[in-house]
Amino acid sequence: MAMAAQPVEIAAGKGPVASAADMADSPLAVHELTVSYGEKPAVFSVDAVVPAQSMTAIIGPNGAGKSTLLKAALGIVPRLSGQVTVYGQPVEKAMNRIAYVPQRASVDWDFPTRVIDVVLMGLYRELSLLRLVRRSHRERALACLERVGMDDFADRQIGQLSGGQQQRVFLARALAQNADLYLLDEPFAGVDAATEKAIIDVLKSLKAEQRTVVCVHHDLATVADYFDHVLLINVSKIAEGPVATAFTAENLQKTYGGRLATAHIDQLKLPVG
Repeated sequence: MAMAAQPVEIAAGKGPVASAADMADSPLAVHELTVSYGEKPAVFSVDAVVPAQSMTAIIGPNGAGKSTLLKAALGIVPRLSGQVTVYGQPVEKAMNRIAYVPQRASVDWDFPTRVIDVVLMGLYRELSLLRLVRRSHRERALACLERVGMDDFADRQIGQLSGGQQQRVFLARALAQNADLYLLDEPFAGVDAATEKAIIDVLKSLKAEQRTVVCVHHDLATVADYFDHVLLINVSKIAEGPVATAFTAENLQKTYGGRLATAHIDQLKLPVG
């Protein structure tokens, strides 16, 4: 949904401060996270606590800071202020428990490498520049490709694949990391229906394996079907909680600056009552 972010009242986004106990138990918790590009904050004083073994969607209009929030949590972009913990530890000490799938548009797909080699990059903690890839490593990479329906493309050049196929390969690379927390930046953007189904099936299977999934997501129509927890932001936090209680018409209008058409909202699967 291509809507520019509208200014929101800063106080509206702060919400209740996450307790120390909540942060200690959460796979991903951010406290008063602020990121600024120049003088204007891209993310302002966001508190959020992701429940364990959940599928969480981060939603909001274009320019609302969704991807920036994820990147700042990982340290990809600098934080002006705030704390980030992963399973109660500072994120810097828990990177081995995290797998990250960036936006497909941010990747140089002309780099000459095979699909299998991209997935093997997910095993970088086990491999070094001087260590040869063993048969067991290749078998694990192939198993991850099979899980996303791409094992027949293992020796294909990554640049020869379609956008949806490339996205599946990057998900396979994340699977190879065998992480506890999976962070994905718009994994369904620009992919075909078959790829979207394949991705959501894998993500739901990760939840069934007691792992936690967080996605920057843009399609409001699928939030209720795909996710059980939601974080709505527009620079600052608007609302957070289970989809059944936080994904409401009122919160959506606050998040999108009152610019969502009533007819569009009526088509969404919103909680009743």
